[in-house]
Amino acid sequence: MPASFACVGLVGRSQREGLAPVLEELITLLHLRGHEVLLEERLAELVPSSEDPRLPIAEIGERADLVIVIGGDGSLLGAARTLARFDLPVLGVNRGRLGFLTDITPDELSEQVSAVLDGHYDQESRFLLDATVLRDGKVIGSADALNDVVVNSGTSAQMIEFELYVNDVFVYRQRADGLIVSTPTGSTAYSLSGGGPIMHPTLDAIVLVPMFPHALSSRPIVLDGNSEVRIDILDRNRTHPPVTCDGQVNLTARPGDSVAIVKKPHRLLLLHPKGHSFYASCRDKLRWGDALVN
Repeated sequence: MPASFACVGLVGRSQREGLAPVLEELITLLHLRGHEVLLEERLAELVPSSEDPRLPIAEIGERADLVIVIGGDGSLLGAARTLARFDLPVLGVNRGRLGFLTDITPDELSEQVSAVLDGHYDQESRFLLDATVLRDGKVIGSADALNDVVVNSGTSAQMIEFELYVNDVFVYRQRADGLIVSTPTGSTAYSLSGGGPIMHPTLDAIVLVPMFPHALSSRPIVLDGNSEVRIDILDRNRTHPPVTCDGQVNLTARPGDSVAIVKKPHRLLLLHPKGHSFYASCRDKLRWGDALVN
């Protein structure tokens, strides 16, 4: 057993269907192997007989050598925003739908988790974004995102008008439903639905995807990952645009506010079973090649 994985934290969403038996199997496996187990406190109701410590996710991040997230990609997104600053590896067990980030299935749980714990895994480093809402030069809210930061009108069939700057250089004034600012990790999520490109997770890049822009020539733009993006929401807007991080954290901006988005200094260390392939995930999750099947 690698000493680096002596203490393993288990986190996830307790409401996820089918989570309890997977959690119980994981706890049993870890105990049999001699690992110390830390259990996120909101999972306690699923395993009432367990005597493992129940802790907030931030405390697990401080104490664990490895965190296993049980659930869908949404569960891992939520955990990643807290865990990235602790510089510890994260492994995903899929109990959701797509599973681009949580790629171990319950059927392969014992074999693949044991292999990872024995040191047989592939590791990726994913960057996150920091989003800050500024009003009259003062910070009124901030959050981070692994997938994307979305600024939108918040109202069905209503556009907002904004100006886009990259590294303080004016790009354009735009009327649109909003703008998606996505990492490579998020390029297979909301950005993809908006017509953005699929980016390999190892790219150091950010993509800007306009949402239903009034200018038909407006297309996604791929930027260097170290770019500083600023979205100025013009005073003439009548709505208070929400700023959403990973579809889970919401900030509210006003006309005249600015939204500044930069790469976060901390990165997520994501583990995969040995031989993991991003392209294989795309073939499976996005059903590439289905039309070729008789």
